[in-house]
Amino acid sequence: MLHFPASHRLFLRTNNALERFNQEIKRRTRVVRIFPNEESCLRLVSAMCAETSEEWMTNRRFLDMDALREMFEDTRQEAPKLAAVS
Repeated sequence: MLHFPASHRLFLRTNNALERFNQEIKRRTRVVRIFPNEESCLRLVSAMCAETSEEWMTNRRFLDMDALREMFEDTRQEAPKLAAVS
């Protein structure tokens, strides 16, 4: 985990996003109260998963991928140097 950029470490060491998502599932299923069958519950939760995934990918940036790309590019550039020294 220490290999990731400093801006990512806080988000990776906590599970707040997952806990928040589970709370939202609980809240929305309580509104319905009684599902007619298992498939209807699965449909609701699947729709929530798709909605959350789309929101994370488009609207808000949970992790800045540019910082991660820069880190990987730096390590790729250093790898040939390390191989030449050995």
